[in-house]
Parts: sequence; C-alpha cells; structure tokens
Amino acid sequence: MILPCLDNQSTFPGTDHALTDPDGLLCYGGDLNINRLLAAYRLGIFPWYSAGEPIMWWCPSERMVLFPQQLHVSKSLKKSIQKLNPQFYFNRNFKTVIHYCARIQRKDRGTWIHPEMITAYTELFNSGHGFCLEVEIDGILAGGIYGVMVNDILCGESMFSTLTNGSKFAMYGLCQHMLKNNIKLLDCQIHNPHLESMGARLIPRQEFKSMLSN
Repeated sequence: MILPCLDNQSTFPGTDHALTDPDGLLCYGGDLNINRLLAAYRLGIFPWYSAGEPIMWWCPSERMVLFPQQLHVSKSLKKSIQKLNPQFYFNRNFKTVIHYCARIQRKDRGTWIHPEMITAYTELFNSGHGFCLEVEIDGILAGGIYGVMVNDILCGESMFSTLTNGSKFAMYGLCQHMLKNNIKLLDCQIHNPHLESMGARLIPRQEFKSMLSN
C-alpha cells in the first residue's frame, strides 16, 4: 500500500485506510497550521514525528482513553495528596509546560516535541484550542500536562514530572477539572502502562471517533 502524501491543500484520507504496520500510520506531509491541526484532532488523527522527518499523521486501531470518573487513585497516592496538598493551575503558563515536556527524555517516543511542534501547539493554545495544567508543591513545579481541546474531549499530548508522583498529581488534578466541567474523556492516544495503572484503557478506533462526533 502506498502511503498518501499531503500537500498544503489536501484533506486527510479516511482513517480506515490507516496502516496496520506500523499501526495507525495514515499519511505524511502537509503542515501544522491551526486549521489542519484542528481538522486532524476532530477526526481522531494526530501528528507524531521526529525533527527533520516529514510530518507523520496517525490514527491507531485502538485508542488509549481515560474517563475521569474511572481514574484509579492508589492508597499511596491518596496519602501523598493529603500530605503534600498539591496545587493545580489550569491554562496558566502553556510555554512552561510544553518546554518541560520537550526536555524530558522518553524511552517510548523519544524527543518528538521539537521546535516546529512547540510553535504549532503554542499557536493552537493561543487561539483557544489548547490546554495545560501545572502542579505545584510548596511553590515548586512538580509536574504538568498539555494537549488539545475538541468539544468535550481533552486530547492529551504529553506530561512531565520533576518531583516524585508529579505526573500522577497532574492526572489527578486534570480529572478533577474534567469532572467539574463536564468533560467526558481524556484521549491518551497510544497504550502506556503508567496510564493504564491509573485507569486508562483501550477502545476501538470507531468507538473513539463516535465519541468525538457526539
């Protein structure tokens, strides 16, 4: 199968045409302007590629998602929350969050948050379509997460931790925000054991796309 190449005017092919190996690779090329990114996320598509490569667009056959009411908070995490009293700040400083995410080395996805991605998602946030959350403990930044908002779904892109449990605190704080604001789902994109331990699970591509359109 020949992988479709987008130019700056192309629309995305149907997600059912995504490859099975590698799972979810749909097409390549195009650009990261706001309209294209929004069109992608509304279809369940996201970009993921390394610096110097063509933009690669993905829509996996199974989607890792977390319903906020299903967040698993372990006994030890509950004790840490009660003891440390982490403070959560929503949409306070996107630049700080995305730059921390970019600096952290990751075994599974490498350093894929390169300058082109930082510029694109910062513009998306500034246009009102992104989100971020920071966690502070005693005034010290402990962790955070950022992503894209599509209707009543948050599409998580990356998170970071600078202190023990920082990313877990971020997930807890984000789910509390989601419950208070009737946000039904956090899209975690691909399988991650850390997120699975906190209650995230895989659902079929078509089920996820139906949730996006409702």
